[in-house]
Amino acid sequence: MSADDSTRPWGRYEVLQESELYKVKCIYVKPGTRLSYQRHQKRREHWVIVSGIATVVIDGKTFTKLPGETVAVEMGQLHRIGNSGTEELVFIEVQTGTYFGEDDIERIEDDYAR
Repeated sequence: MSADDSTRPWGRYEVLQESELYKVKCIYVKPGTRLSYQRHQKRREHWVIVSGIATVVIDGKTFTKLPGETVAVEMGQLHRIGNSGTEELVFIEVQTGTYFGEDDIERIEDDYAR
């Protein structure tokens, strides 16, 4: 892993590129785990599923997404992604907005008590 990798209870992410206008991450989610149900006030996110099966929740509605499919998350929308499969879930996240810090995460529900 490079210096830009971050490990989390659900897996890890790697920052591929960032600037004042955007941030791009590759996110790896372990089977049977999910990220927190959260929202952001200063950024939107666009996800491209690369491999695995994603269970996505946007404002209380649940969808299954497969490789090649995308998800758009607007500022302020509640969202969550999880791995409902048996293989690692990999997706690319492109963030756009005015701020990309981890402290722009408002967690509504979290499996890891963060």
